[in-house]
Amino acid sequence: MRAIAYQTPQPITVKTALVDIELPTPAPLGRDLLVEIKAVSVNPVDTKLRGKAPPPEGEWRVLGFDAAGIVKAVGPDVTLFKPGDAVFYAGSIDRPGTNAEFHLVDERIVGRKPASLDFAAAAALPLTAITAWEMLFDRLKVRDGVPGAANAILIVGGAGGVGSIAVQLARSLTDLTVIATASRPETAAWVKELGAHHVVDHSKPLAAEVAALGIGAPAFVFSTTNTTEHLPAIVEAIAPQGRFGLIDDPATLDVMPFKRKAVSTHWELMFTRPLFHTPDMIEQHNLLNAVSQLVDEGTIRTTLAETLGTINAENLRKAHALIESGRTRGKLVLEGF
Repeated sequence: MRAIAYQTPQPITVKTALVDIELPTPAPLGRDLLVEIKAVSVNPVDTKLRGKAPPPEGEWRVLGFDAAGIVKAVGPDVTLFKPGDAVFYAGSIDRPGTNAEFHLVDERIVGRKPASLDFAAAAALPLTAITAWEMLFDRLKVRDGVPGAANAILIVGGAGGVGSIAVQLARSLTDLTVIATASRPETAAWVKELGAHHVVDHSKPLAAEVAALGIGAPAFVFSTTNTTEHLPAIVEAIAPQGRFGLIDDPATLDVMPFKRKAVSTHWELMFTRPLFHTPDMIEQHNLLNAVSQLVDEGTIRTTLAETLGTINAENLRKAHALIESGRTRGKLVLEGF
């Protein structure tokens, strides 16, 4: 099968940072599905791994997590899907990735592809939808209010991949006032279109921007990017006893300033359930099916921003470079081989 991989972490400007290769087609065991990949999207985690995580000596590492495709074969213990089913999912960080013609994935982290979307539009959703859903409902527990706080959530980096779906989920599934940050006219328009009640500029003093809205201190803050830069403003802006969540990778995270307000801090990593085979691993299957239904009902929409062509090394290098620029909105997708 065709695949795109690397052997040595390199800058994306180097042509061998990602290359086209041939690999054997894997066979499903246990609860695995063998999925024929139709479309993939690219996430910041792909670029981070490519830049620092070498495979074992002499082996290739295939990246890619988001995917939409068709089940071609199933392992002997599979009960949720059958060959021919159209699916979407985000894979697991400890297994070969989706930048290949065929891919193995545990059925418990796979959902039914939204019937109303093509494969490209569906591939934009899984990783960010899982991340946003788990942060909002499993980590921050936004349906449980904070006494005295504004019933509001501040989403830092609202126009990014995760922010774009978090805005929609918070707006459509809760009664929260949704405040999203964006620093350019086009990203501000994007998050407003996705349902944010208010848009504030994170290139300006963020706490003052939030205070100027006049709604009070938000109960929840979800930081998707540049947490180190924004942390002092978040400490100032969040309500006493509020809940703060983050998903990026600060070199250090000093949470001591939160002590005075008794603010709880929550990490989200959507790979945790599949990585540790947690007893509730199937919740990712359930939430992806819920997202699929929301899309088909027209409640939320895909965050696909651009399709960059077929799935090959040249186009994946372009996608990685765009992600590393830090100026993308929504999701970048590649479709077909």
